[in-house]
Amino acid sequence: MKFVDSHCHINFADLAANMPQLLANMQDYDVSHALCVAVNLPELPSVLALAQQHDNIFASVGVHPDYEDTPEPTVAQLVELAQSPKVVAIGETGLDYFRLTGDLEWQRERFRTHIRAARETGLPLIIHTRASSEDTIRILREENAQDVGGVMHCFTESWEVAQQAMDLGFYISLSGIVTFKKAEDLKQLARLMPLDRLLIETDSPYLAPMPHRGKQNQPAWVRHVAEHIAELKGIPLSDVAEATTQNFFNLFARARQPQ
Repeated sequence: MKFVDSHCHINFADLAANMPQLLANMQDYDVSHALCVAVNLPELPSVLALAQQHDNIFASVGVHPDYEDTPEPTVAQLVELAQSPKVVAIGETGLDYFRLTGDLEWQRERFRTHIRAARETGLPLIIHTRASSEDTIRILREENAQDVGGVMHCFTESWEVAQQAMDLGFYISLSGIVTFKKAEDLKQLARLMPLDRLLIETDSPYLAPMPHRGKQNQPAWVRHVAEHIAELKGIPLSDVAEATTQNFFNLFARARQPQ
């Protein structure tokens, strides 16, 4: 029984400084692989270096919608950066109307840039959406994101939004939030989610699941997310492990290829 952390930021300084222990903990918790997700271009070299140094770590390329004062990527840049064999996705990209206000057309244009790069490379998208689901789904449709698909990461939206995303060929990824006591809507969504469209993640170093809530998160703890989903669904943990691991390698096809 193996688990995969489909979204983490282990290149961040506090986690990167403890890489040997993080990798050992992953092994102890039966977490076989992790996808280290880029958030901007200046920090991308640290993401790529981790993936190149460790066979079980993969990388993405992208600029997070929360990063306002950062070099803006072009389609050509993203396509070029994605040529590394350990890069399996474009993102993290999307829209966030929760943290930033005002005229956010630059966010929407950045999002379109990432979708176009994904379509050019054939790589799937890693989508961040917060307080912006209507525009997120609209732009995915307008830019034909269904041609490449992807994942709605750290999903906290409604079942209706999840269905719209799945109709476009996207997977839904649940994080440690689903283990929080007050996350009743998300727990109900987890019960409804078909196993063949589900991924699990930590979003490390954030959102540590119960029983570690409030601590610095790490990829090993994605197992707790899987355990809680299995409990909510009333199915064996092995079913969640098998499905989410297979889904990861189905979506991120480049991760299946010999490195």
